[in-house]
Amino acid sequence: MIVTENRIMLKKERQALIIKQINLHNKVLSSDLSLELNVSEDTIRRDLNELAQEDKIVKVHGGALSKSYNFTATQAETYAYDEKNTIAQKTITLIQDGMTILCSGGTTIRTIANLLPENLNVTFFTVSPLIALELAEHPNTEVILLGGKLSNSSKISVGGEVVTKINEIKADLCILGINGFDQDGVSDSDYEIVQVKKAMIKASKQVVTPMISEKLNSTLRLQVCAVDEIDYLITELPPEHPLLMAYKNRVRQIL
Repeated sequence: MIVTENRIMLKKERQALIIKQINLHNKVLSSDLSLELNVSEDTIRRDLNELAQEDKIVKVHGGALSKSYNFTATQAETYAYDEKNTIAQKTITLIQDGMTILCSGGTTIRTIANLLPENLNVTFFTVSPLIALELAEHPNTEVILLGGKLSNSSKISVGGEVVTKINEIKADLCILGINGFDQDGVSDSDYEIVQVKKAMIKASKQVVTPMISEKLNSTLRLQVCAVDEIDYLITELPPEHPLLMAYKNRVRQIL
């Protein structure tokens, strides 16, 4: 039982908030939801089991994934698809022939991969099998999947082997999937994923962070990088939007 704004939060309301967090961050941990909603992990597990049985989420060990995180997901199942479409179009303007690009996973990057112009000759290194499959549909794109241990929760390759491979790459762009972002920088909830993202940033000349604006001013438990390590902050909002002003002088450019 939760008291929020001096009232009782009903199970239906709590589950709606859980679905929103899962869709917003693509994945959530039961422990994080328990702290955020001030209920026991047993309550969260029951909620996640019910939502999975109703086919609203994908239950995994220790948490849950958004349905849009699966390769079989349709446009209708992708959270904030129109916003991600706008972000993808902006991001694509940064991609030029002959570039070498590192990218992580996530539904926003999947939208970018889906909309990539077929005439671009680009080499992509990615830790995401789902993104690799999407990119492979483009005839002029060379796709190199960086393999290793596959994270069940994030559907990307993690571990020391992957980090070593990334350290050997010199990329023009890093297109980084974002789970949390505030004035302290990019954050995530998984230690192994954080190490992969840190290596990707270090291996790239420029860092691009495409994200829906709902993720602005949200933070997760582990730091990936500071704001001033980001070259391009891309949302669906116009660059002069008030929500973006706090970041205006801290990144190279807002698109």
